[in-house]
Amino acid sequence: MKKIVLLGDSIRLIGYGKTVESRLSGDFEVWQPLENCRFAKHTLRGLYDWRDELCGADIIHWNNGLWDTWDVFGDGPFSSVEEFTENMLRLARLLKERAKVVIFATITPVRYGGSSDGNKIIEEYNAAIVPKLREMGVVINDLYSAMLPEVDKYVSDDRVHLSAEGIAFTADIIEDVIRREAEKLD
Repeated sequence: MKKIVLLGDSIRLIGYGKTVESRLSGDFEVWQPLENCRFAKHTLRGLYDWRDELCGADIIHWNNGLWDTWDVFGDGPFSSVEEFTENMLRLARLLKERAKVVIFATITPVRYGGSSDGNKIIEEYNAAIVPKLREMGVVINDLYSAMLPEVDKYVSDDRVHLSAEGIAFTADIIEDVIRREAEKLD
């Protein structure tokens, strides 16, 4: 049985994670942390704590970025684009050492008008990291582009997290990409 690992921030933890795990668990062994992986450097640190659970992974599906792009104090993103890119590339390298396939889900869009009015910044960070991850052989799951046309439907009233429709929508996409990549491993 193939082993799937789901890593990511609250978009996974209180969003798509349980739904994807439920859908895949009959065909795959699925593991995900019980905690929010938050920003990229926090996830990087978590790799040490989760080393036993990551062992033997066939596929790792991973998202980070909303925390990194968040303008926490009104003086710019929590992580600079350079820091984010450096941490993400290090994460990707380490994840690729632990799994046959690594899938990165792009930073999801936010709804306009809230404290995280940052789709321009999210687009900048996605544009900075996606080509570099692709060059490394990381599979890209472009949740940003998929969600953006109906962001008000897929993002909850808090303007950041997934709505019920967003959870179902992203879970469909994530399940599909994981199953597709798993078939290639046969």
